[in-house]
Amino acid sequence: MNGLSSVFNLLAYLAAAVFVLGFLSKVVLYFKTPSPLKIPVTPAPTTSIGVVLRLIPEILFFRSLLKGGTTEKILWLGGWVFHVSFLLIVLRHLRFFTYPVPDFVMSIQQIGIWAGLVFPIALLILIVRRFTNERLAIITLFADYFVLVLITAIGATGLMLKYITRTNLVDVKAFILGLVTFSPTQMPDSTMFLIHFSLILVLLVYFPFSKLMHAWGVLISPTRVQVDNPREIRHVNPWA
Repeated sequence: MNGLSSVFNLLAYLAAAVFVLGFLSKVVLYFKTPSPLKIPVTPAPTTSIGVVLRLIPEILFFRSLLKGGTTEKILWLGGWVFHVSFLLIVLRHLRFFTYPVPDFVMSIQQIGIWAGLVFPIALLILIVRRFTNERLAIITLFADYFVLVLITAIGATGLMLKYITRTNLVDVKAFILGLVTFSPTQMPDSTMFLIHFSLILVLLVYFPFSKLMHAWGVLISPTRVQVDNPREIRHVNPWA
């Protein structure tokens, strides 16, 4: 194994560690942050089961966004297609992380390819919206553009690996499985794979410290997950 492979094996482990520890630290912080005020958006469920049933369509279909006006519906379309296609792409890539490959992963390979082709279109909708919506453009920060460009670059290099600059998939799987099983091996001899893999490591490191944590935040948003029972369970501040 040459020096470059050793460096990227080490970087992969460091990126994974930053992602896991950073994600868990944010989760712990969220749980430790008190939210004594009852602020569920009405009509709110009065039981825990009701909260779960309310969250399911919110997570799967972005229901609140879908109920908005024309601008929000455009965001809903781009956002929903983006998230679904991204999920399918990630699931398709599980074939590189498993041996033998589960039947479920094999069954979605073609769907994952279609998702990879739709993915850039959804990203384009989200990017164009940032520039064409005046109110959104004013509040958009560099970090918002950075993550869009980063994910676009990951998708573009992935498509190039698929259709233009092909690499040896046997070598790719051996490399990924080596990382997963803590038996690092030689990195594939492909500049495009090196770029694609590097961008993914950047995303892993950036994820826990960015707005991408909304992936977890939706599960703990007080307006969505609180039970509407202020009369039954009354919170009293210790200093009141």
